Amino acid sequence: MTILEDGDMQTFGSELPAMFDGMKLAAVAAILYVIVRCLNLTSPTAAPQIISQDTPLCRYLLKSCPMLSKEYIPPLLWGKSGHLQTALYGKMGRVSTPTPCGLRKFLPMQDGATATFDLFEALGKHSTGDDVTMVICPGIGNHSEKNYIRTFVDYSQRQGYRCAVLNHLGALPDMELTSPRMFTYGCTWEFGAMVAYIKRAFPQTQLVVVGFSLGGNIACKFLGENRSNQEQVLCCISVCQGYNALRAQETFLQWDQCRRLYNLVLAGNMKKLILSHRGSLLTSSNIGDTDLNKLCAATSLMQIDDNIMRKFHGYNSLREYYEKESCVHYVHNVSVPLLLVNSSDDPLVHRSLLAIPYMLTEKMPNMMFALTEHGGHMGFFEGAVLFPHPLTWMDKVIVEYTDAICHWKKKQQACQGSGNSNSTSPQD
Repeated sequence: MTILEDGDMQTFGSELPAMFDGMKLAAVAAILYVIVRCLNLTSPTAAPQIISQDTPLCRYLLKSCPMLSKEYIPPLLWGKSGHLQTALYGKMGRVSTPTPCGLRKFLPMQDGATATFDLFEALGKHSTGDDVTMVICPGIGNHSEKNYIRTFVDYSQRQGYRCAVLNHLGALPDMELTSPRMFTYGCTWEFGAMVAYIKRAFPQTQLVVVGFSLGGNIACKFLGENRSNQEQVLCCISVCQGYNALRAQETFLQWDQCRRLYNLVLAGNMKKLILSHRGSLLTSSNIGDTDLNKLCAATSLMQIDDNIMRKFHGYNSLREYYEKESCVHYVHNVSVPLLLVNSSDDPLVHRSLLAIPYMLTEKMPNMMFALTEHGGHMGFFEGAVLFPHPLTWMDKVIVEYTDAICHWKKKQQACQGSGNSNSTSPQD
């Protein structure tokens, strides 16, 4: 047995503070490393990657929309984390949210359902002098009272746009269902009814179709389902959608990027929404107590879709439901200018899904795909260091792109009206 002499003990004791200091420094370094990695602080900011064909319209848009070629700068301390951008959007939507004043409209559907949307008149004259209406489809389970919708509507109104915002069937907390059916991933009936109302009420208006997340799928599918749906439509903008429901839900079962955890949270929200309407839904021959019991045990959106959502429209299988309701099978029929926006660090939209807009832009000259490095899912906050601005990059890009399209169409009409083939082309 080794016996420490007094001198050895004194030497060892004098080394302890230095050892503890070294351990503290190592712990601090480890924590800082984790923070830097989690917040993605070393990731450089960049302009969006723009994928499009070399057409006169695309050249004009890139020239007229500086935000598409300018560096997108998220808040320094947390804005480069897709998780934090997504979490902040999910928790608060936006900061300093305005409260635009609109008029709620009720539309009876053929199956007994009652669709609703909110109509907001423009607060100024549009820069072209034309009457332009944005028809807006929100994200999953959302409606006109959500903060991100209010912020976008208020900004659009001030730029001269009338706005019509669909309230997804069953999403409004104070609105009971009048038929045993809720909104689904790709049902366009309510959105189509809103668009038809706007066309009847404002026959001279031109339409801009805007869809957020799930709403982007509905908007693109609506336009591609029937060519007549594109009448009076100037353009369409889709933000943060997944394009293919089957592939999206398969990736939602994976744990990378905490996607399975997001799936659990979204499934919980959907369960609460569905169960709040259980009295109305149980009157359907397709949905019974057994289905609701399975719903209560569900831990993923795929399980909810299989047990409840697909049965609203009588689909025989989950695969059939996803195939029929995904815009990827319809969007190739869209001929109006189409802007697709996604973020590389979106934790809800797997990177493999972004191959779809890449492929589409190769075949469709009217399409432009903007892919940002940061932004998360529906975040796109801007700001210097810590606090984000009330308006996001997304809000401003949609309006800037739409303004450019409106002016392009105005110049085209002027050229056609002059009847002069040598007239100056719009891209000039």
